[in-house]
Amino acid sequence: MRIGAHVRDDDPIGAAQERGAEVVQFFLADPQGWKAPKPHPQTDELLASDLTVFVHSPYIINVASTNNRIRIPSRKLVQQHATAAKKVGAKGLVVHGGHVTKGEEADAGFENWRKLFERQAEAGGFDVPILIENTAGGDNAMARRFDTLARLWDAVGDFGAGFCLDTCHAFAAGEDLVGIVERVKAITGRIDLVHLNSSRDEFNSARDRHANIADGTIEPEQLVAVLAAAQAPAVVETPDEGQAADIEFLRAKLGG
Repeated sequence: MRIGAHVRDDDPIGAAQERGAEVVQFFLADPQGWKAPKPHPQTDELLASDLTVFVHSPYIINVASTNNRIRIPSRKLVQQHATAAKKVGAKGLVVHGGHVTKGEEADAGFENWRKLFERQAEAGGFDVPILIENTAGGDNAMARRFDTLARLWDAVGDFGAGFCLDTCHAFAAGEDLVGIVERVKAITGRIDLVHLNSSRDEFNSARDRHANIADGTIEPEQLVAVLAAAQAPAVVETPDEGQAADIEFLRAKLGG
C-alpha cells in the first residue's frame, strides 16, 4: 500500500521528497480554469521515478450539467487531461461527480455521464482510467449520497469507470465511515484511490474543508481502518505543513 500527498503542480518530485511520499497527485492546469494542460516540466523525471502518479482534473468540470456551455467544455477538458495524464505516467485522472441544478431530474446527470464514456469509447477510450470522486455537499450531486452513486454506476459501470473515495467528503455528506469500503465496493466493485483526509467540520456538515489527521473531527483510527480495508493507494489532501506527519502516521499504523 503506497501513501503520498497532493502536492504543488510545478515540482511534484521535490514535494514528494520533502514529505516522504510514494504517491503524488497534482493539477496539470489551473484548477479553476478551462485552459488545456501544457507539457509538464518534470515529465521525464516523473516517468523515470518510482512514484505512483495521479492527476486531479479542474474543479470546474461538471460532466453531469444540462447546460451546454458547461457540459461540452467539461467533456473536452476531461479528454485533454486524460491524454496529458498519460504523458506523465499517471495511473488515473480524478474527476468530481458533478451535479445538476435545482429542479432538474438527476437522471439527466446520469445520462450525461454515460454519454461521456459512450462517446469516448467510440474513439478508443480514455488514455488513463477516469476515477470518479464522491463529493461532500449539494442536494443535486451525482456522487454525494451512496444511493445516488449507485444510480450513477448503473450508467457508467460498464465502461470501466474507476472510483476515488474521499473520507472527508463522505463524512461531510453524512456517510458513516464504519464499513464504508464494503458499501462502496458493493456499488462500484472497486476503489482505485483513497483521498485520506480528516475534516474541519462535524459529521453531515456538507462542508468540504480538509484537516490534517491529528487536527480533524474524524477519529484517526477510523481513517486508518478505512485505508486498511480499501487496500488502495492513498493521497492526503491536507494542509501542507502537516502532510509529512500524516503520511508518517498512516505508514506507522499500517506497517508500511
